[in-house]
Amino acid sequence: MDPDTLISMHPHRNDEIVSWVPAGVMRHDDRQGNAVITDSDHLLVMNSGHGFWHEERTLADDPPLRMLQIFVRPHSLDLEPTIQHGPIPEPATNEWRSLFGPEGSDAPFSVRNEVEFYDIRLEDGASARLPDITGWDGYFYVFEGALEAGNVRFDEAESGLVVGETDVTITALEETVAVAFLVDRDATITRQGTIGR
Repeated sequence: MDPDTLISMHPHRNDEIVSWVPAGVMRHDDRQGNAVITDSDHLLVMNSGHGFWHEERTLADDPPLRMLQIFVRPHSLDLEPTIQHGPIPEPATNEWRSLFGPEGSDAPFSVRNEVEFYDIRLEDGASARLPDITGWDGYFYVFEGALEAGNVRFDEAESGLVVGETDVTITALEETVAVAFLVDRDATITRQGTIGR
């Protein structure tokens, strides 16, 4: 989003919405009276459940906003809406940082299904093993930079899917910011959300 941009008040239903902001500032307001700022030090999770209204904006003097807004299908329809917002752990260069996971997991934030989410900042030439859980699929996305996995190059905005494999290593071909998801493909999901039907 450019500075001085407004996405006006709008509804979501049955979406788990995660705002990951590695660069810039996103300002969130909602009908529950929450007014929060999400940036590289904070994460926002909106578990919209049976209904949630919110808006997003940047001010004229805010820096340009680059972010991912991640939608997760919940396991059940019309759950109670909640919002989670708060600081995230300091990143450690060349190490995966856990940011959200299923309810009851050790992750600092939660979604209502079997999905884990991590980010990493890799130095040029550094390698890291992708997170994995036996029986779950992995998915990674290059937010910035370039990396190699399995002798395949992945540039900015490219992604890879890892099915039935563990011990997959990625290597940065330049300074790189990437994210990874672990997903239980056998998890129960709903398909009646506002986004991603």
